[in-house]
Amino acid sequence: MIRVLLAEDQAMVRGALASLLNLEPDIEVVGEAATGTEAVKVAERVRPDIALLDIEMPEMDGIDAGRLIAASGCRVMILTTFGRPGYLRSAMEAGAVAFLVKDSPARELAQAIRRVRAGERVIDPTLAAAALSAGPNPLSSRERDVLAAAADGSTIVDIATRLHLSEGTVRNYLSAAIQKTHARNRIEAVRRAKTQGWL
Repeated sequence: MIRVLLAEDQAMVRGALASLLNLEPDIEVVGEAATGTEAVKVAERVRPDIALLDIEMPEMDGIDAGRLIAASGCRVMILTTFGRPGYLRSAMEAGAVAFLVKDSPARELAQAIRRVRAGERVIDPTLAAAALSAGPNPLSSRERDVLAAAADGSTIVDIATRLHLSEGTVRNYLSAAIQKTHARNRIEAVRRAKTQGWL
């Protein structure tokens, strides 16, 4: 029996996935979580073979939760609505061994779980091709911080205060991020970075 932890913040989706997986003769959902933090705690308690995690969850995202869960020897699979190349790269770097988008048929999910249990990596082929063509994240960690802080429309002064930087430094980081994302302004830079999964 393959013991699975399911972490998804939308209760209806989580319940539907659990029901579908529990219909499989060799798969049992042994734990459920609605947040990344809860997923880590449940994984420590139930010791699943595989953790199936959404990316966008409250408190801690699926990539950060996956990094902690994978460190215990559990195999981590990411199942997400957001098929972004940057997310795929981040998930793999965090120790995930599978990355699937939610619009895949349910039977493919069960088969992917079996393949992961057997030691294989399972990546959505369309997303894998997009990730290869997109290349690595061009933004430094500080450029990402500043661009993320700018996403809500904050002013240079607000960003500088929040990140404990000078206004000139914030301008420099924003300018570099705009250039690296090939955008015309910071709003477009934020949008492009999010689309690629770099933020």
